[in-house]
Amino acid sequence: MTTTAISTYEPLTEAAAIELAAGLLTEGANLECREIGDGNLNYVFRVSDRESGRGIIIKQALPYAKVVGESWPLTLKRAAIEAAALRKHGEFAAGLVPAVYGTDDKLAYTVMEDLSHLTIAREGLIQGKSYPKLSAHIGEYLAQTLFHTSDFALHPFEKKRLAAEFSNPELCKITEDLVFTDPFFDYETNDFEPELRQSVEAIWNNDSLKLEAAKLKRSFLTEAEALLHGDLHTGSIFADDNETKVIDPEFAFYGPIGFDVGLFLANLIVQGITRNREGRETIVRHIENTWDVFETRFTELWESKGIEDFRDVPGYRQSVLQKIFRDALGFAGCELIRRTIGLAHVKDLDGIEDAGQRIQFKKQALRLGETLIIKRSELTSIQDVTALVEEL
Repeated sequence: MTTTAISTYEPLTEAAAIELAAGLLTEGANLECREIGDGNLNYVFRVSDRESGRGIIIKQALPYAKVVGESWPLTLKRAAIEAAALRKHGEFAAGLVPAVYGTDDKLAYTVMEDLSHLTIAREGLIQGKSYPKLSAHIGEYLAQTLFHTSDFALHPFEKKRLAAEFSNPELCKITEDLVFTDPFFDYETNDFEPELRQSVEAIWNNDSLKLEAAKLKRSFLTEAEALLHGDLHTGSIFADDNETKVIDPEFAFYGPIGFDVGLFLANLIVQGITRNREGRETIVRHIENTWDVFETRFTELWESKGIEDFRDVPGYRQSVLQKIFRDALGFAGCELIRRTIGLAHVKDLDGIEDAGQRIQFKKQALRLGETLIIKRSELTSIQDVTALVEEL
């Protein structure tokens, strides 16, 4: 990869992105650039050849949270972690993550495959698209990436080396605060409509719920089971009817396997809450299929590639999958609550123009989040979960 060197860190402009991309596309190409990022933390540029339309993506980490400003500083190391996670996950889930063409640690940018022919899954789902292969692809992605980076597939020396490489304390702290802590207390980072005040205070005063949230937070803090994406929601996925690409693993770290599974399920559940009955059936199928594909492929990998000494002991694999499932439900519950009343909301809910309907859906999200957290040991199948969604 050939780029024009810049000696010190500075935020990229569209003109600078074009300069960096010179030589990456067709020699002498007439390039254009536009900023396409609408996330909370980074700049994202698409540089393309005006004639051929061929393009690349340049994503740059900012030294602060874009959603807040310079008062919230962030490490630039997350750009290197993201690129490394894309490459590592790409070893096992080929075709389900974008190709990485190059990186620059000093400028904290990554050059990667242009996915502009796809749409962000969240946007498409809000518009009512079904994405028929989405759950099968994500179930496969989850099984492949989580199994292959775990003790079930890696020599302990290699696994611990990777866990050290992907140490990501600053971004983990964001998750620890915004997912597992702040929504359960009267903290200033929370953001919700006055009509939700009674429901929110019920959460703050529910010690049984807070006890279970504390257990889930402890799991997130201490269980280095596999290399997680760390922020796997429908806004971190590009898709169309035939293709799916998982992006943005800057929160990647070694954590509990159920976390990635739970976050994706939670974001599907939000769609299940907001859709009409016919549309909800599509989402229910996606929820069930995500877990079914994950469980099936994880089992196949366990049997064909597992190196765990106890892998053939009757009941051991089932106990592992049962733990992952219960963890996933608890994490999904935390995600539902934080996406409703925490700092970072989702357009699926906030974009509903009818205020009464929006409040109704948010109350349902909160109730379902509480149920998944408190009753995660009682829900023994994915159908138990989708039954809760269908009852709304």
